[in-house]
Amino acid sequence: MVVILKENTTKKQKDDLVSWFEGQGLKVHESEGEYKTILGLVGDVDGVDKDMLEMLDIVDRVTRISEPYKHANRKFHPKDTVVTVGDTGVKIGGDHFAVIAGPVLADTEEELTTLAGELKEAGADILMGAFGERSTVSPRDDETGGVERLVKAGKAAGMPVVAELLGLDQLRYFSDVDVIEVGQRNMQNYEMLRELGCAGKPVVLRRGMANTLEELLLSAERILEAGNPDVILCERGIRTFEQYTRSTFDVSAIPVLHQRSHLPVIADPSSALGNAKLVRPVADAAAAAGADGLVIEAAQDPKKARIGGAACVDPETFREIMEDIEVFIP
Repeated sequence: MVVILKENTTKKQKDDLVSWFEGQGLKVHESEGEYKTILGLVGDVDGVDKDMLEMLDIVDRVTRISEPYKHANRKFHPKDTVVTVGDTGVKIGGDHFAVIAGPVLADTEEELTTLAGELKEAGADILMGAFGERSTVSPRDDETGGVERLVKAGKAAGMPVVAELLGLDQLRYFSDVDVIEVGQRNMQNYEMLRELGCAGKPVVLRRGMANTLEELLLSAERILEAGNPDVILCERGIRTFEQYTRSTFDVSAIPVLHQRSHLPVIADPSSALGNAKLVRPVADAAAAAGADGLVIEAAQDPKKARIGGAACVDPETFREIMEDIEVFIP
């Protein structure tokens, strides 16, 4: 349930109403708009008399939220959420566009550091490159998944880093990682999502290959409920009957998610398509559709990449993508 207060409501009147709601066993989420305050109520609201609330002098209107996700709902939080990443001031959401780039997995620290410098120079904001996996059997890295060298390469390039968490047993390696990524196979791993709700780091939540947008938002809800407001939704393609691409990239998911939720939405055409030649036009389409950022797999020499080489662009192509999307960035 959402309670919208009138513009002239005093702080004491608002606090008294919040105290009354909390006395009813409800959690209250406050959102300050330019002119009005919105109180989002979470809990058993069936016993709350909507008509009675609307009779109060300070209440403009009351709306019941029918969707099963509350914290992620735009009705609950009308303003766009802006996520700040690391100490470098990189932001995602609202009028802030960010690009995550790097290899699925890098062989050496030197290789990753060199690539990171080139990607940053071309416009990348966040570096990735550890714990990557594919559906097919692929070579695994050392026990830490290359997180240590990813962090070192990020520091050398002056970039925050993102790494995928494959299991909670790996979380001990992520203390210096700026953003934790939940891959498509873990999108409904509720134990992991609840744990990340207490991790104190932004989370990139990828849509599963066979999941609806509502299911994605319900997974985000688990993280938000646990106390972490910094969730970034990622569209990475869904499974259909099409065989010419790894997945079908759902560009319509971007405006739909923006309509339904206040959370930032980024797009990963590399994972969706599995074909480097298709990444550039689909990245353009995602940016034009209103994405708050992109995930682009890149490698110094894609032909030599251990994992995902077919989807990786080289630094020059990455630079061309960055030049393309300038027209769409706020």
